[in-house]
Amino acid sequence: MPPLSAKWLSPTASICRFLLKGYHRTKIPPPFRTYASDATRTLQKISLRDYQEECIQSVLTSVKNGHKRLGISLATGAGKTVIFTQLIDRIKPNSDEVRQTLILAHRRELVEQAARHCTNAYPHMSVEIEMGNMHASGAADITVASIQSINSGERIEKFDPSRFKLVLVDEAHHIVAPQYLKTLEHFGLDEKKDDSPTLVGVSATFSRTDGLRLGAAIDEIVYHKDYVDMIGDKWLSDVIFTTVETKADISKVGSASNGDFQTRELSRVVNTKQVNEVTVRSWLAKASGRKSTLVFCVDLSHVDGLTETFRRFGVDARFVTGETPNIERSKLIDDFKKQEYPVLVNCGVFTEGTDIPNIDCIILARPTRSRNLLVQMIGRGMRLHPDKKDCHIIDMVSSLATGIVTTPTLFGLDPSELVDKASVEDMRRLKSTRETGESEPIAKVTFVDYNSVFDLISDTSGERHIRSISQNAWVQVGLTKWILSGPGGTYIRLEMAGKDNFVAWEVRALPEGVAKSPYAKPRKLLQAPTLVDAVHGSDKYASEQYPHYLISRYQNWRKSPPTDNQLEFLNKLRGKEDKLTAMDITKGKAADMITKLRHGARGRFANLDADRRRKERKQIMAQEREKALQEREKVVVGPLLA
Repeated sequence: MPPLSAKWLSPTASICRFLLKGYHRTKIPPPFRTYASDATRTLQKISLRDYQEECIQSVLTSVKNGHKRLGISLATGAGKTVIFTQLIDRIKPNSDEVRQTLILAHRRELVEQAARHCTNAYPHMSVEIEMGNMHASGAADITVASIQSINSGERIEKFDPSRFKLVLVDEAHHIVAPQYLKTLEHFGLDEKKDDSPTLVGVSATFSRTDGLRLGAAIDEIVYHKDYVDMIGDKWLSDVIFTTVETKADISKVGSASNGDFQTRELSRVVNTKQVNEVTVRSWLAKASGRKSTLVFCVDLSHVDGLTETFRRFGVDARFVTGETPNIERSKLIDDFKKQEYPVLVNCGVFTEGTDIPNIDCIILARPTRSRNLLVQMIGRGMRLHPDKKDCHIIDMVSSLATGIVTTPTLFGLDPSELVDKASVEDMRRLKSTRETGESEPIAKVTFVDYNSVFDLISDTSGERHIRSISQNAWVQVGLTKWILSGPGGTYIRLEMAGKDNFVAWEVRALPEGVAKSPYAKPRKLLQAPTLVDAVHGSDKYASEQYPHYLISRYQNWRKSPPTDNQLEFLNKLRGKEDKLTAMDITKGKAADMITKLRHGARGRFANLDADRRRKERKQIMAQEREKALQEREKVVVGPLLA
């Protein structure tokens, strides 16, 4: 330990209590020896992975160019805490008075983890925690704070913004929540300011955060490392995927305020004896040899039901929930890490900030519309561990209602794709064959025949994929073309222009009589390598330019009865004997169907019908050839014809 100096600071009472209690048994070296001398110790030398150094350099370059509010998109298991600690040393202060760093997190586990890393990396710096009964002094070199505690009462007032050079935010997809925005405002980071600290937020799931809201806290994402790339580079464990269709009907499950399924309703549908038995039987058939399986459930009732089902089948399954006492939770997790039992069931506990690298199987027993949640759950099994070759993801797919997100959607595939033990490379290959139309090795193509134009515009299966990416009312009008309707006839057209090339156009409606065409020349909005990126970019533009009530598919007006004009328009296709009524369809569904008609459904049906007739003719000819072959090969007792 460095010699004491005149700058030695007395530990606060709360820090003394921390040291005496051992802080819930966490093995943090006495980090809160708050001396502030110019220590002889230096930052521990850490061998960085190439992408970690690349990430740090991208942050430093952006800071050098004058940017202050930055985002880093890193897959779970990429070592974000290592990058955090390196940035504390690499981002230089403007003066000797501006040297402090604040790390914000929203879970106890994340706060503890960050404190441990900072203490080990910077033994010469003072590190303090602001969480619960522990109160930081406000003067430490590094403060790690829980977002709930720092916003409690007047606790934030002791932190002088002018003394901070850096604010780091873990799991930064939460950064637009009110408590985070309040904290950022205190530190002058609510908008771009030259004299504010540098803000760096890290998340594995920025891709599903609404672009406009994210912009309230972060100006640009400076680095992205996808988990698929990290698996390919061997920084994360190999993963294989199996999807199992349970037939649980979630089509009538309502939506929560966050756009995902309503928890209680979802639990009633999936937490049944039949579905739970399908889940356990699937694990026994596909992954019973796995040593450490983590199961994600909907709620406490589902945890109880699925745990009991595993035990009834003779499997030692245990569970952890948010209500499990800390001591019991720690014991359960430690035993699970030691592989003393094979199955750990949970709900909402291990989606973020949990490091259990021995997990070699994940069961997704809860359907979701949230790509964020799906990535967080899968990420728990992607860490490298010497006892595992790969991690098996078993996705229990319920009825494919509009908006469900499944593991295939993470690879740009339709949610209805069902795969069995498909590797990451298999999924990539399947996506490629979907785009090129070539044959593929692990799934069959299912063709849908439409008997009429009305059948075509009534079919919503085409929207499953894009609506698992977006909460807006996108409508598929072709195999690789989608429309988002705006005000007064204006719309955004998104289309695949080639492999790894998606283009979005805005087509503005012109006032009647201004020109021969009712529309202005299409204006190119963006070009992107993936459908996900193109949709998010288009949604961001739409959120800034179009009324929210018009583009969001969760608006109440979409559930109301159709207008008379809508019914009249659609009934022209139905014929006199089969008229639609206001009881048959909603206003939103009618609007989507009309959009399909206005953007080429009739022409698409004509092409599909012609293709169908060609297929039927080929099938008849093949049957005739087969029949002739059978006749020639038939052995008949009697004289042979010459």
